[in-house]
Order: sequence, then structure tokens, then C-alpha cells
Amino acid sequence: MQPDTDSLFEFPCDFPIKVMGKAHPEFADTIVTVVKQFDPAVDATRVETRPSSGGNYTGLTVTVRATSRAHLDDIYRALTGHPMVKVVL
Repeated sequence: MQPDTDSLFEFPCDFPIKVMGKAHPEFADTIVTVVKQFDPAVDATRVETRPSSGGNYTGLTVTVRATSRAHLDDIYRALTGHPMVKVVL
């Protein structure tokens, strides 16, 4: 029997999602737009941005208000399916 993964988190909760992709001037805005489909209250001013050492990639940390494990899964699926995104953690 598999453990109940929902028990690892108490929902709703603030959950940081790390997103990495090729450096692009609209990367952060695009990712915030994708996340806002699932969490309209996400605060774009609180998105942490880190360029890679070579400047070819950008890493973002977007904190969402997750209401359930399914909600988080939907956000992850939308992000991993986006053409600008290389990795989602």
C-alpha cells in the first residue's frame, strides 16, 4: 500500500516551485502567467530570479498557494509542458 502523499503537506499551504529555462526577456512574465491560471493571487513581485553563471539560463522561484496535491500536480504539468521550461523542481 502506498503512503498518503497528501499527509506530507497540510493544505492549503505556500509552496515554492523552482523553474529553470533558457534566458529570455519574457521568461519570468510567461511563467507567472502560466501559474496565475492555477493561482490568480500569485505575487509576481515576489518571484525570485537567478541567472546561471554563464547567463544562458534563468532560474525562478515562484511561491504558490497550493490547495491540494492535485492542484500542485496541475501546476507542475502546465509548467513542464511549456516550451520555455527546461526543469521544474
